[in-house]
Amino acid sequence: MASRRSVTACLQRNLLKQQSIRATSQCTPRFFQRAPSSSRPRGPLSCYLGQQRAFSISPRKRFADVDGHFDPNSIDRESDEVDVCIVGGGPSGLSAAIRLKQLANEAGNEDFRVLLLEKAGEIGAHILSGAVIEPTAVKELLPDWLSEDNENRFEHATPAGGDKMRFLTKSSSIPIPAPPQMNNHGNYIVSLNQFTKWLGERAEEVGVEIYPGFAASEILYKSDGSVKGVATNDLGLSRSGKPKDSFERGMEFHARITLFAEGCHGSLTKQIIKKFDLRRESQHQTYGLGVKEVWEVLPEKFQKGQIVHSMGYPLPVDTYGGGWMYHFGKNLVSVGLVVGLDYPNPWLSPYQEFQKMKHHPLYKSVLEGGKCISYGARALNEGGFQSIPKVAFPGGALIGDTAGFLNVPKIKGTHTAMKSGMLAAEATWTALGNSDAGTIFLYDYEDALRKSSIWKELKEVRNMRPSFHTPLKLFGGIMYSGLEAYVLKGKVPWTLKHKGTDHGATKNADQCNKIEYEKPDGKISFDILTSVSRTGTNHEEDQPVHLQVKDWEKHATEEWPKYKGVENRFCPAGVYEYIEDDSKDLGVRFQINAQNCIHCKTCDIKVPNQGINWSTPQGGEGPKYFMT
Repeated sequence: MASRRSVTACLQRNLLKQQSIRATSQCTPRFFQRAPSSSRPRGPLSCYLGQQRAFSISPRKRFADVDGHFDPNSIDRESDEVDVCIVGGGPSGLSAAIRLKQLANEAGNEDFRVLLLEKAGEIGAHILSGAVIEPTAVKELLPDWLSEDNENRFEHATPAGGDKMRFLTKSSSIPIPAPPQMNNHGNYIVSLNQFTKWLGERAEEVGVEIYPGFAASEILYKSDGSVKGVATNDLGLSRSGKPKDSFERGMEFHARITLFAEGCHGSLTKQIIKKFDLRRESQHQTYGLGVKEVWEVLPEKFQKGQIVHSMGYPLPVDTYGGGWMYHFGKNLVSVGLVVGLDYPNPWLSPYQEFQKMKHHPLYKSVLEGGKCISYGARALNEGGFQSIPKVAFPGGALIGDTAGFLNVPKIKGTHTAMKSGMLAAEATWTALGNSDAGTIFLYDYEDALRKSSIWKELKEVRNMRPSFHTPLKLFGGIMYSGLEAYVLKGKVPWTLKHKGTDHGATKNADQCNKIEYEKPDGKISFDILTSVSRTGTNHEEDQPVHLQVKDWEKHATEEWPKYKGVENRFCPAGVYEYIEDDSKDLGVRFQINAQNCIHCKTCDIKVPNQGINWSTPQGGEGPKYFMT
């Protein structure tokens, strides 16, 4: 797939050549037009070259003020008008895009435009998960996804084999029964990074226009307050916000419907939820942080298809979480740890807990002698049924993990994310077909969601995650979850509530035991910068810091005395530091190493004063994950 700059240059050339044609075509409704089949996108660049676009052309004039300062906003942004704009190229966004184009093509309406924006430089580059996937949604969307007769089948799925569940102490591993939700018979172990790339290729085949490296950073609204579309951020701004010689204005994408598929804790989704009060009937969202590595292990230690989950060590009893180890592909092992971000001790480091876990005999016996080839981390939604917001609003909808459809006891969310995208696509197609103009509200999506398998399975397990907040902590949660899984099965008249927000759960450092972590050995455990080097992360340093803190000194004054550098410990990429500085009253200064950021969103969630706002950096930047 082409880069943002090459795509933009290509678009601009076409605009100048075809401006007069577009002026005419803009006057004609496109929803029920039929385009010749030759105009349908066929390859990675055809979606940019083969269709006429309703862009507006603005001269590149720079207006300086009397002091010679140039305001980037003085340049109008180019704009494109499409039928549906999808923000995010993960499983839910791509599933929605594919389903929309399937419906349009079946109706003979091949010029129905579905455009997908992805902030990563290529589809899949920011995707990370365990991942064992339940194939129900992909079978429905693409029935021949594994068929030997399909030359474009997904070739990297490992059928799930045996399941093991273990409770760990520091040196032992105790077998415990796995709840029925964790039965993986018929499921597949995949690299979600690979799977998403494959979905992207299938989307292009049916005519979806995919723009990788385009980071949607602003929501556009109509005069009536409904969503009009999104705009991408400007390129070529210096750290101080001034335009450089490479400055390039962002672009606007106007759509009849905009679907937000940003993944967990999306930066635009936060704004949408607040503006339309989408949580008015739900609880706040709660989160976990998943930290993961992919290893190439010795052949004699590889057990293809084996799935292992663990609870207990190394996490304390007041902290929710657990580990995993999946054998897939050829001598590859996915190993990781999820830590609930409602942990109270600010001295705890999820990254260091993961490094500690790998030294347990259960994990070390498999990893020893192998090689770590990839690393990554990502926040995930744990709120479940209680935290599902209203998903539809005037002009658009939330789909996938940005709405929070992860089934926590099942440890799966890809199938629910994909299904939600498909439901939204079908509701969108129906709504657009019934309305030629005006603001559209996807009532059918809200209704379909409540009648779907997503709603049923999340409601059934709704009380399991909150049960870990009882005075019995970990052990109380295990006992109650077992009762729910085997006996109650969600058929109770009560719904347990989440105790509080994740950032609010953090205690003062002087109230907790300080945790000292051992130095990594460089074989099984690694220092954080070595791990970050395995993410392929890259950010241009001379750009505005996308981790927005209004006043760094004020932030340090509020946070350091209470929490003694909690930011440095909750971040799995070494982005935040408190550096000794005798010139400061605190004796330390707060520093942000934004170039290290792997876009996990933990800082935005966990920082106690909620003073860090994660925003999108330049499109195409961030991690470039491999096999995650």
